[in-house]
Amino acid sequence: MAGRYTLSMIKPRAVREGHAGEILSIVTKQGGFRIVAMRMLRLSREQAMKFYEVHKDKPFYNDLVEFMSSGPIVAYVLEKENAVQAFRSFIGATDPSKAEQGTIRSLFGKSIQENCVHGSDSDENAKREIQFFFASHELFDAQGNIIEL
Repeated sequence: MAGRYTLSMIKPRAVREGHAGEILSIVTKQGGFRIVAMRMLRLSREQAMKFYEVHKDKPFYNDLVEFMSSGPIVAYVLEKENAVQAFRSFIGATDPSKAEQGTIRSLFGKSIQENCVHGSDSDENAKREIQFFFASHELFDAQGNIIEL
């Protein structure tokens, strides 16, 4: 994986409000990230519980699971050098009111509980999260070749 890939999701509120296309455009054009896989789906409550199981002992876990299973999301894999760190910096702080002006979360986030995008927090979690949504044969480089994580 070597830090080249990260997973992001456009969360239900941002999808519902019609911001998915604009967010993807900003990520690719302004952020310089390349999309290597993408899909739109609705997480079941059980899938959301499994995806966020690392937070199961935290007080926000149940609300997060409910929110993430409340409507469709757009899951996508991004490529860039040092992708995890670069993307987390690009999207801004989890709390939109504390996110740097012009970041994705400052532009489209509503609250810390219902921010607009997810970004992997480590290379290890990025690999796990990518594999949660995508099979290995669904990840492609710019020439259309399958990417090995």
